[in-house]
Amino acid sequence: MILPGHVTRLYVLDLGLFEVRGGERVIGIPGFLLETSAGSRILFDTGFPPAYATDPGIADRDGLPRFGRLLNFSRKQTAEGALALLGLAPGDIDLVILSHGHIDHVGSLPLFAHAPIVMTARERAEPKPLYFGSARPMDWPKATYHLIDSDTPVCVGLTLIPTPGHTAGHLSALVTLPDGRSVILAADAINRVSEPAEGFADADNSAAAQASVNYLLSLAPPEALLIYGHEPAQWPVLPKAPQPW
Repeated sequence: MILPGHVTRLYVLDLGLFEVRGGERVIGIPGFLLETSAGSRILFDTGFPPAYATDPGIADRDGLPRFGRLLNFSRKQTAEGALALLGLAPGDIDLVILSHGHIDHVGSLPLFAHAPIVMTARERAEPKPLYFGSARPMDWPKATYHLIDSDTPVCVGLTLIPTPGHTAGHLSALVTLPDGRSVILAADAINRVSEPAEGFADADNSAAAQASVNYLLSLAPPEALLIYGHEPAQWPVLPKAPQPW
C-alpha cells in the first residue's frame, strides 16, 4: 500500500468540454478526487493547462486546433477550479495519479508537483509528456515520482492497473466504495463505448489496447460501473463535484 486507510468518497471533476476534429463528437474531460479514511486526498488526472482558460492563443501555439477545440473553457473547469467547488486548493492534494501524458490529462500536473505522482515507469520514460501528435510543449515537473509497472494497491479500495495500448504506459484504476459499489476508472483504455467495435483506432497499439481492456474487465465485478475516458452519452449523466458518489 502507498497510503493508509480506505477510500471513503469519490468525486467526478468536470474539467471541460472538447469538440473533436471539427464536430466529430463533443467529449467531457474528467478528473477524479478520492478521499480516504486517513484523511488523504488523491487526484486522478489533471485536465488541460490552466493557461488555456485565460489565453486561448497558448492552446493555438501548442497545436491544439489540429485535434479540436475547447468549448467555453473557464477557470472553474481547470483542476484548481474544480477542486475549489469542494473547498479545496491544489496544496490540499496528497497524491496524484496520472493515467497518461496526453494534454487533457497532464495539463495541470505542475500545480500538484508538491505531492508524489504515481504513474507507470513506461509513461514517465518519455522525455516529455506525449501531448498530441508530435507536439511536446510541456516538461515533466520536478516532483517525487512513484513509478509502477504492475497492478498496485494505493490504499484499501483503490488499485491501479497498467493498461497499455492507448499509450504504451497507460494506467487505469479500480475503486471500491464503502457501500460495496465498484467503479472502473478506465481513462482512455476505453475511450468511449464504440471504441472496441472500432478496433481501438485511436490507440497507439490496438492489439495491446484490446488485451488491456479484457484484463481490466476481468478484474472488476460484473456490476461495476465503467466510467469511460470520454463517452459523449455518459458524460452528461455522471454526477459531478460537489456531488459525491
